[in-house]
Amino acid sequence: MAFLSAMNISGSALTAQRMRLDIASENIANVSTTRTESGEPYRRKMVVFEPIQQSSFQAVFNRARGQGAAQQKGVRVSQIVEDTRDFKMVYNPAHPDADENGYVRMPNVDLLKETVDSMEATRAYDANVTAFNAIKSMATKGLEIGK
Repeated sequence: MAFLSAMNISGSALTAQRMRLDIASENIANVSTTRTESGEPYRRKMVVFEPIQQSSFQAVFNRARGQGAAQQKGVRVSQIVEDTRDFKMVYNPAHPDADENGYVRMPNVDLLKETVDSMEATRAYDANVTAFNAIKSMATKGLEIGK
């Protein structure tokens, strides 16, 4: 049924946006982390999305013949990458991680950018919840017609 496909699309977007919010939260939590297991400051992480498209020749051929399931669509997190920008240098000679000149390498996390990313992910999540509820309402109304 088509409404199940629409629910799957909204569901995939909900999952992807939740992951985006999780990563933004992790970045915010580590805004002051000057030392990780690798010995350097925390590096900002970013979520990369990609569309879900099942487009193999066999899948297209089977759909054209009327066999096989409908094409799966939506979005998914393809990878989580680290930001390669330079670390921020802050003068703080009393810090335990300060170099010989008194500078501390701070994470390349911008608190304002992470806040905006969090807000954007929340808005996208809310929009997909609204779409999901609209699909559910349409399916319910369609079932009521048969009464």
